Amino acid sequence: METMIKKKIKEVKKGDQSAFEDIVSFYQNKVYHICYRMIGNAYEAEDLAQEAFIRAYTNIHTFDEKRKFSTWLYRIATNLTIDRIRKKKPDYYLDAEVRGTDGLDMYSQLAADQALPEEEVESLELQTYIHREILALPPKYRSVIVLRYLDELPLQEIAEVLDIPVGTVKTRVHRGREALRKRLRHV
Repeated sequence: METMIKKKIKEVKKGDQSAFEDIVSFYQNKVYHICYRMIGNAYEAEDLAQEAFIRAYTNIHTFDEKRKFSTWLYRIATNLTIDRIRKKKPDYYLDAEVRGTDGLDMYSQLAADQALPEEEVESLELQTYIHREILALPPKYRSVIVLRYLDELPLQEIAEVLDIPVGTVKTRVHRGREALRKRLRHV
């Protein structure tokens, strides 16, 4: 798949805009999920994902083809999201929850024939609570927790996305887990 993406990038660099549409189609859900899990607001996540693709398109000439495109794109999305978090007033969207059934597809799917409705509700409430607690973490811990545990990226790729050493990633993952554990100790 990476070979196909590299081919599309070469086409984009030559001026083929339709090739970038294919790249967007391939990565749009992943970029949206990264933004959503960090910002906690679906509309802002859509805006941030769109902005990430615009930035990637306008700066495609700076992309080093020896590296993975996904890492470069995720880094753009993560940096934009962190910038938005820093610019927001504290607690502005902390209580903005997904209403109704919005967001149910953001969590792991539960098998309908195995869990009772009460268990599904309890599980969803717990996931919502944990996600809210992740959103309450400081941005430097939140970003590594999201990338490591929700997006399941390896430590090396997280280091590349955030442009920090792997040792720093390990430290932030550890401290972020500890902070989250303290916030969730009564659950």
